[in-house]
Amino acid sequence: MSAYRPARDTKGPDRPHLDTMTNVNPCTIFISAAEQSADEHAAALIREFTRLRPGARFCGLAGPAMRAAGCDCLEDLTTRSAMAAAAFRRVPEAWLLLRRLKTHLGETPYDAAVMVDSPALNLPIAKLCRSVNLPVLYYIAPQTWAWGWRWWRNRRIRARVDQIACIWPFEEAYFREADIPATFVGHPSFDRLLSQQPDPSRIAELRGSHAPVVTLLPGSRRHVVDEVLPGQLEAAAALQIRYPKARFLIVAANSEARARIEQTLATRKKTLQTLTLMGDADRAAAIVAADFALVASGTVTLEVAYHGTPMIVMYNAGRWSYHLLGRWLITTPHLSLPNILAGRRIVPEFMPYFRSADPIIATAIEWLASPSKLERVRHDLHEIIQPLAREGAAQCAAAQLARLIDAASSSRQGRSSSKKEAPVA
Repeated sequence: MSAYRPARDTKGPDRPHLDTMTNVNPCTIFISAAEQSADEHAAALIREFTRLRPGARFCGLAGPAMRAAGCDCLEDLTTRSAMAAAAFRRVPEAWLLLRRLKTHLGETPYDAAVMVDSPALNLPIAKLCRSVNLPVLYYIAPQTWAWGWRWWRNRRIRARVDQIACIWPFEEAYFREADIPATFVGHPSFDRLLSQQPDPSRIAELRGSHAPVVTLLPGSRRHVVDEVLPGQLEAAAALQIRYPKARFLIVAANSEARARIEQTLATRKKTLQTLTLMGDADRAAAIVAADFALVASGTVTLEVAYHGTPMIVMYNAGRWSYHLLGRWLITTPHLSLPNILAGRRIVPEFMPYFRSADPIIATAIEWLASPSKLERVRHDLHEIIQPLAREGAAQCAAAQLARLIDAASSSRQGRSSSKKEAPVA
């Protein structure tokens, strides 16, 4: 018996020709996403692929967005994802999960597998998929270009992944130089950002007569909220002393993050007089309404950059974990996404840890005292993001998956024909 019984619950890349890809037998794809953003991106891929291949079925590690798109769910890890040192505490759980998946993949016929982000989990899963001869597409590739021991990491990818769907233009050449087939498809966040513009009346409502407006984005993961939000609140409290009419907006990415935020606010002796806790549906409006944002490092920094809102990027993994491990592995000179894309520091980043909120407060006060500096940051963000803002990433990734499945099917048929035609000794 299977371990699971799934229940239904820049220049843009070339766009595929869809009319030639629909008359194909339905297929079944294993898919794995372990974080909230990956869940959303995987859901978009599922919708696009089922449009290309009606009747296709997806099954795997799925969050609520993937399930809504029609994916059968073996387990939902999206509310339990971890980064940096926090991931080590989950090794036993991951080991048990891999054992269950090994049994499931050995007993369940699939045509291909798709890994979405989260390389610490998905590269071991990709290895399991390859062990049962499944072609593997990796969507949102491991960022080995930012880490040490690239040759070793890329060797693992080359052995476990058939193709990569890259979300940044420079990644295609990078992976191809490492002899890993890769195609730039675009960043999936732009599909949503370009189609869902915030309501101007809601933006005006949030700004009101307040000056300034500061938005706090403490992240979606529980441990990130716990590590980053206290520093954000300390900075906000200091700003309110200097700017009594300032308004502070805190955006909760999901229900678990909201619970952690409310718990943190309840334990603070001093409360901000003009603080509003908002749901994720108001995220875009809260970002646009802000003079600047305090942002936990992650995918949301791309959204903030897209809207041209200056940001101070924060992450607080811990001083000792960084000095014992991180500083030997991280090779990129910048850690936040806007600075990586720009190749220079255009937004302040307090990563991978900060000892005190004082430098963050000083930066915020300096910005508010000099509107020209904020305007310069807005200009720089526009310059780096607008050339990349193209729709169609999920569509391109779905077409790449379809080609991978077709190639694997043709290869199997070719081997089968060769065996039939082989002369008898």
